[in-house]
Amino acid sequence: MKADHYDEFGASYDAENAGSLLNAWYERPAMLRLAGDVRGRKILDAGCGSGPLSAELRDRGADLTGFDGSPAMIELARRRLGDDVPLTVADLAQPLPYADGTFDDVVSSLVLHYLEDWHPPLTELHRVLKPGGRLILSVNHPLVRPLLFPDEGYFGVRQFSDEFEFAGRPGTLTFWHRPLHAMTDAFTAAGFRITSIAEPPPSPDTPVELLPPRIASGERTAFVCFLFFVLEAR
Repeated sequence: MKADHYDEFGASYDAENAGSLLNAWYERPAMLRLAGDVRGRKILDAGCGSGPLSAELRDRGADLTGFDGSPAMIELARRRLGDDVPLTVADLAQPLPYADGTFDDVVSSLVLHYLEDWHPPLTELHRVLKPGGRLILSVNHPLVRPLLFPDEGYFGVRQFSDEFEFAGRPGTLTFWHRPLHAMTDAFTAAGFRITSIAEPPPSPDTPVELLPPRIASGERTAFVCFLFFVLEAR
C-alpha cells in the first residue's frame, strides 16, 4: 500500500479517527503517555496523517514538524494545525528532507506496518534524531493476525489486506505482518536500543459504550490490538 492511497478516503478516515475506540481512546493516549513531558522538545511526527497526535503534542509544549506520504492527509493536517507546524509530503521509504541530528524525538503512529522493508526508514529516522533521542512508535500487534487466522502462521513476513468502514465510507488497507523478533532485529540493526515495549489498556476516560463487553464489565482490562515501542538512538 502506498501512502497516497489514503487520498481516496482521507476525510472519512480523519472523521473516524477523531472518536474511535482504537484511535482516539486507545492508540493516541498510549503514545502520549509514552512520550511523557515533551515541553520544549523538537519532535518529528513521521506519518502524521491528518495531525491529531501532532496537535496533542504541540498543545503539551512540543515544537512539532510533520510529514506524510498522502497529500490529502497533509492538507487536512494543515487545516488542523495552522501555519505554526511545518508539514511536508514525503515518503518514509525514501531519504527524508531533514538534517542529521535535528530532532529530540520522532513519533510514528501506526505507520511501519505498511512497509515490507523496515531498514531504510528506521535508518533515516535514526539519522535525523539527536544521539540519545527517542523513536516512539506503534504498530499492529504481531499476535492479532495469527489469532484471527491460525492457518496463516506467525513467523513469516507477509502482506495482507483488510476491509474497513471509515465514517460510513469503505476503504481497503494493506499491511505487512512480521513477528516480534523481526521487529526487534530491525530496530537494533538500525542502531536503536529498545527501552520500552508496551501493551496498554484503553484510556480510563474511554466512554463505556465504546468498550468491548468484557472490558466494560471489568472482567478484563486490556485487549490485543497494537504494540508500542520506545527506542533510543545510540
